[in-house]
Amino acid sequence: MNQPQPGILADVPTQARYLSFSIDADGDLKKALRQLAGFADGEATVVGIGASVAEVLSKEVVGLTSFPIFEDALVEVPATHSDLWCWLRGSDRGELVHRTHQLVNLLADGFICDQIIDGFRFDSGRDLTGYEDGTENPVDDEALKCAVVANAGEGMDGSSFVAVQQWVHNLDDFLSRPQSEQDETIGRRKSDNEELEDAPRSAHVKRTAQEDFSPEAFVVRRSMPWADSAHEGLVFVAFGHSFDAFEALLERMVGADDGEVDALFSFTTPVSGSYFWCPPMCNGKLDLRALGL
Repeated sequence: MNQPQPGILADVPTQARYLSFSIDADGDLKKALRQLAGFADGEATVVGIGASVAEVLSKEVVGLTSFPIFEDALVEVPATHSDLWCWLRGSDRGELVHRTHQLVNLLADGFICDQIIDGFRFDSGRDLTGYEDGTENPVDDEALKCAVVANAGEGMDGSSFVAVQQWVHNLDDFLSRPQSEQDETIGRRKSDNEELEDAPRSAHVKRTAQEDFSPEAFVVRRSMPWADSAHEGLVFVAFGHSFDAFEALLERMVGADDGEVDALFSFTTPVSGSYFWCPPMCNGKLDLRALGL
């Protein structure tokens, strides 16, 4: 029986790396994917495959599309796309560096590594703004129901879809605001994480109240802060059994449905956006039957 990649439903690790790859047009894509299937355990290394890979292999993964552009959006949310995404999870940054080298070399037959982002857990699971992240995340059976494909047949059951965005924060701007303004931007009090009853319509919590959508738009978020020598922000990662819930949330955030933009955009900017399909596990390996492998 196929199972989801365990890292999807596990708590976020203390350290992480996000690797993005593009297809090497002169390489051996099938060979690289077969090698990846045996390397990735789905827990320490979570794998997502882009729509372009399925296209090159002349296969259709039902539900796998490209990151959307909303014509009525009032703010820009880029769709940058990527062919392959690997989320390296662990507790030792040095070990992640060594695993990165292993993975890049393993995939060199068919992929080129384009970007590496270092992520980390802050405090008990906070964004760098200081606010708790993932407060309304589904847990246990509800998380499984939200994040994992079921009743879709062999090669698809146990798989998941993931939306990945890199956001760049202007922390100097946000943290210079009065505490009340910070709370109203998020829609929660930083001090105790309680939702503000009188939060403005633009507050992030109001814009993305998952239970207010029809159907409800719950996703399983596994986001983590990131930082380099010049910038910092959040790698937003949302798993679902389809992309429908994420798209409903994003459409409302950008004001495409009612003209109200999420207040998050007042201090943070998305610089990338990609969709991936996370294949299931079978007998300790990635099950790539949906790709004909």
